[in-house]
Amino acid sequence: MLKQEGVVEIKILKRQGYSIRGIARELGISRNTVREYLRTGKQPVYSSRPRRKTKLDAFRSYIQERVIAAKPGWIPATVMEREIHELGYQGSIRTLRNYLVELKPMAKPDPVVRFETEPGQQMQVDWGVFRRGKDPLSAFVASLGWSRYSYVEFVTDERFETLKGCHENAFAYFQGVPKEILYDNMKTVIQQRNAYGSGLHRFHPGLWDLAKQTGFTPRLCQPYRARTKGKVERFIGYLRHSFYVPLVAQLKQAGLTLDVETANIEVLKWLRDVANVRDHQTTLEQPLIRWQQEIAALQAYRPKPDNLVELPVKESLTPGYFEPVNLQHDLSVYETILLEAQA
Repeated sequence: MLKQEGVVEIKILKRQGYSIRGIARELGISRNTVREYLRTGKQPVYSSRPRRKTKLDAFRSYIQERVIAAKPGWIPATVMEREIHELGYQGSIRTLRNYLVELKPMAKPDPVVRFETEPGQQMQVDWGVFRRGKDPLSAFVASLGWSRYSYVEFVTDERFETLKGCHENAFAYFQGVPKEILYDNMKTVIQQRNAYGSGLHRFHPGLWDLAKQTGFTPRLCQPYRARTKGKVERFIGYLRHSFYVPLVAQLKQAGLTLDVETANIEVLKWLRDVANVRDHQTTLEQPLIRWQQEIAALQAYRPKPDNLVELPVKESLTPGYFEPVNLQHDLSVYETILLEAQA
């Protein structure tokens, strides 16, 4: 069959008045071939070019295995790039993105209206549910509205005492308390909306006590408009795809299951090394840099003496990093698990 150029030439010569015999003689093809293309109007056949070799070729099998292990979740290109870079990949992230598109078409982003607040004004809080059943795993997620600096703590239940402890750890991590905290319909936060009139809600008494002790005002986002706290909602999605899915897939490949202690050790590293030092898509700045500016606008955090717990800070790490006080095992235990998972 002829390629595109041959078919075009047949049509051009025909318009120029050439006979079928003349066209066949000019192009060195049979008269029957000329008649066929003129009679049927066959479309040209495009020859497929062999795929060019790229720097990604050596890592395609690894990427496919990681994508399969992560299902039904998805590992973002930025995470995958870090992994294969450690294995020796020297190519661009664009090449990697183009290959990942073949494995999963990228969805168009959902446009949202963003509500910005002043430094120190607001913190958004929500639960991210990662595992249900007999071995549940949730994440308390808190994000400062202005800087987008975030704190994450994995837990095995969502009771009020757990929520309270996560708040206190978040205040210590942020080195201060915002003026208000925005919540959704968390059962351990709100007992009845508009109980005392429009906008006057009945909050959990323990939450009111914590609010009075630390100086913040609890707020609720509007019903059916969870996007008013979209900063923390988007961060939970980022946490799921950039941290949780890759880590679970890594452990799964080694026959291991993620537990809460390992999750908390690794998420603090991820916050320090990835999430809080990335260039945020909205602010175009690192959350860490903006948080360092926002600290001055936060209220001082003064825990009650009977709740005071020393949080060991590693001097070599960036400010805001501490190890959660509820971890039960030595760090080396979990580092060993992850080394085994990587082997």
